[in-house]
Amino acid sequence: MGYENIKFPKGTKFLVTGSAGFIGSNLVEAILKLGYQVIGLDNYSTGKKENVEEFLGNSNYEFIEGNICDFDTCMKACEGIDYVLHQAAWGSVPRSIEMPLLYEEINIKGTINMMEVARQNSVKKFVYASSSSVYGDEPNLPKQEGREGNVLSPYALTKKVNEEYGKLYTKLYGLDTYGLRYFNVFGRRQNPDGAYAAVIPKFIKTLLNNEKPTINGDGKQSRDFTYIENVIEANLKACKAHQEAAGQAYNIAYGGREYLIDIYDVLCKLLGKNIKPIFGPERKGDIKHSNADITNAKQMLDYNPDWSFERGIEVAIDWYKNKL
Repeated sequence: MGYENIKFPKGTKFLVTGSAGFIGSNLVEAILKLGYQVIGLDNYSTGKKENVEEFLGNSNYEFIEGNICDFDTCMKACEGIDYVLHQAAWGSVPRSIEMPLLYEEINIKGTINMMEVARQNSVKKFVYASSSSVYGDEPNLPKQEGREGNVLSPYALTKKVNEEYGKLYTKLYGLDTYGLRYFNVFGRRQNPDGAYAAVIPKFIKTLLNNEKPTINGDGKQSRDFTYIENVIEANLKACKAHQEAAGQAYNIAYGGREYLIDIYDVLCKLLGKNIKPIFGPERKGDIKHSNADITNAKQMLDYNPDWSFERGIEVAIDWYKNKL
């Protein structure tokens, strides 16, 4: 179980894009702990310097400050790389509705740049972040690969396009690509600040400050909240996957279903707070219910997540208590 026993040849080199972000910095940390080399690429547009500062003294780590929209920067970062873990992107459904052109530039052009330099540098595996948002208005639960609806935001569309390019790069050029459809990832280093912050860290920070958080909608929307350790496992397992699994996208989640209002109640209980939330309007482009079928990832990637929501949230709360 987990990823601690995954082995690569000595001297294996990973490129993690978006390495100063939430998921990227956790991947860097895990790979360095396993004893392999990491090149981190980030331009700090959404990532934070404090997320990577602790790695800078590690001889196995090199950081490149640069933009995935610049092809030459991507090419330099990819030299001598065995595995690319492409996490760099702009997230947030509401922000993408406000800034569609920027999402096109970063999430689509930036990703194709990375696929192309991976191809030219004969990278072994190209693993990239997709999203559960590609399911759009498809109402059935659990969400299953191959059964998608109409996307509801520019962000979701960029991820759908990434997946199509992933298929093509495997079929046309023989680059082994693996799309990981993340379902509501949470955990250490996730940013609690700003208008587009993820809901769990935002709730935690607000409650720690004894303030009332706002829940968008009635709180009865449901999500498959996925602890960061499961996502690290998925990325590393994809690097070991058989070639037959390439060119596809996989649901990466725990396979559970939590209602937002229940999450809020759990956080209040764990933090010892009794604060009534404010209910605001629903967010444009949001999917009402989300719950993943992870059968394909289990079968094709040997993905076996062992961090439940309950286990992960306790560890996450401890981290935020020490940091906020």
